[in-house]
Amino acid sequence: MVATVAQPSEITAADLSSAMASSRLKYLSLGVLVFQTTTLVLTMRYSRTLQAEGPRYLASSAVVVAEVMKIVACVLLVFKEHSYSLRALNSVLRQEIAHKPIETLKLAIPSGIYTLQNNLLYVALSNLDAATYQVTYQLKILTTALFSVSMLSRKLGVYQWLSLLVLMAGVALVQWPSESSGANETEAVSAGSQFAGVTAVLVACCSSGFAGVYFEKILKESKQSVWVRNIQLGMFGLVFGLIGMLAYDGERVSESGMFQGYNTITWTVVALQALGGLVIAAVIKYADNILKGFATSLSIILSTLISYFWLQDFEPTGVFFMGALLVIGATFLYGYEGKTSPNPSRA
Repeated sequence: MVATVAQPSEITAADLSSAMASSRLKYLSLGVLVFQTTTLVLTMRYSRTLQAEGPRYLASSAVVVAEVMKIVACVLLVFKEHSYSLRALNSVLRQEIAHKPIETLKLAIPSGIYTLQNNLLYVALSNLDAATYQVTYQLKILTTALFSVSMLSRKLGVYQWLSLLVLMAGVALVQWPSESSGANETEAVSAGSQFAGVTAVLVACCSSGFAGVYFEKILKESKQSVWVRNIQLGMFGLVFGLIGMLAYDGERVSESGMFQGYNTITWTVVALQALGGLVIAAVIKYADNILKGFATSLSIILSTLISYFWLQDFEPTGVFFMGALLVIGATFLYGYEGKTSPNPSRA
């Protein structure tokens, strides 16, 4: 009788310990994502505006190299998971990839969309000023929320919908350009490139929302390792990336090579992109795509602060601080709603 009474107590304690560990992993992954996104934005923007001798590096080439890095990193992680056994690694890759072609093909859809999205972001940063790019790209938070509701049947409470609106208003205020800088940047960008940049960001927002939720659905409906899933994603992404590179930059690749214009900054951008894919996978595993969007928004604020204190090319205003408070408030508002309505897919 005593054992029967003690058993639920032991289970409850184990469940609480597991929940606390999962919560710590979730916020740790979100913190790493903020750091990765902040660094990526700064280095990518710098690499696209850096005046250097010789040809500029090809964006399509950078996307391909990032996919290769991601595949190698995921293979090493699977290798580590199986106690550094080559036999176990070979068995897992054959069973989960080669012997399950239908499951593998499911990843072709989000992989192709992710490849398109990565190329579009380079196009956007090459044609838009930073403020316009960063503000417009936050529409992915709204598209992710809509896809989460429609594809995952996720129920968002009133506070969560309100937090999305507050977040959008806050990010818009944070990135609101001053009249002088906005006028100068507008004069420097032609109408054609402005339209191309805005179109690229809008398509990337829609593709980001759909692909992220689609990948989340696949991850949470299967017991497959997240790293094996990323190997599958990387395989298709590598194929799609190579096709895109040869289609759009084939002549330049044949003339000057795939790695033309590469330098330390370029390799840093590529490495951060590859790391970003793995971090996002971990975030999806322990949280959801909307919370990932909030972390990205916070990284924009950090990018702006670093630009002011380190690069000294930004003058914050009262509007900036008001927007920062709105974004932080929206983050806490969404997190409060999440505690009252736990994510059922985390079981």
